[in-house]
Amino acid sequence: MSPPTGPAPESFPALSAVPGLAHGFTLRVPELDVKVDRAAALERLDTYHAEARQALGLGKRHLVLGEQVHGGDVAVVDRKTPTPVPGVDGLITTDPGVCLGIYVADCCAVFLVDPDRRAIGLLHSGRKGTEEHIVEKAITLMQKEFGSDPARIIVQLSPCIRPPHFEIDFAALIRSDAARAGAGTIADPQSCTASDLERYYSYRAERGKTGRMLALLGWRGE
Repeated sequence: MSPPTGPAPESFPALSAVPGLAHGFTLRVPELDVKVDRAAALERLDTYHAEARQALGLGKRHLVLGEQVHGGDVAVVDRKTPTPVPGVDGLITTDPGVCLGIYVADCCAVFLVDPDRRAIGLLHSGRKGTEEHIVEKAITLMQKEFGSDPARIIVQLSPCIRPPHFEIDFAALIRSDAARAGAGTIADPQSCTASDLERYYSYRAERGKTGRMLALLGWRGE
C-alpha cells in the first residue's frame, strides 16, 4: 500500500504572481512520526517531499540542496552541481534545469526571484545566517553574477520562529537586510512555526526531535 499523500505545500502571493515560477513550502504531515533525529526525520519525509516536487512541476529538475552549516556563504549552482553543496546556506542560479531546496524547522527560508533575469535564490537564514547578512550577500552576488537589479528582486520570507517563542526577531532583521540591499519587494507571511504545530515543525518547541519543512523553488517548462 502506498503511503498517504501529505498536505499541499504552502504558497505565497508575491511569488505566485511571477509567470512560470514554481515554489512551495511543505507542511507537517500529521500522521507521520518524526520524533527522531534530523537524518531519520528527513528519510521518513522523503516520499512526501518528492510528491511535493512532482506536484509543483519540479520533479524532473536537478534538486540542489545546501549543506546548511548555519553560516552566511552563498553558492552559484547549475544542473551539474553535486548536492548538497558543502559549506553553504544559500543557493542562487539562472539554470532552468535546477530546483533549489532548503530545509527549515524554525529558521527562515528566504526566496529570491528576479523575474527579468530569471534568476532565483533560496537561503537558509536562522540566527547565525541572519547575523552574517546572508540575504544581503545573496542579492549582491545575484547583481554581480547575473546582472540583477536589486530593485526588481522579490524577497519572500517563509514562516519561521518569532518572539515570544524566540528571543530574537530575526525575520525583522532579514527584512531590514533585504531593504538595505535595495530589494524592491519584501514579503513576509508573519507566520510563527512554534505557534502552529498543527501546520509546521518547530525545532525549539519540539526540543530537537521533529521534522523539517522543505522550501522549493524553480521554473516550470523548459
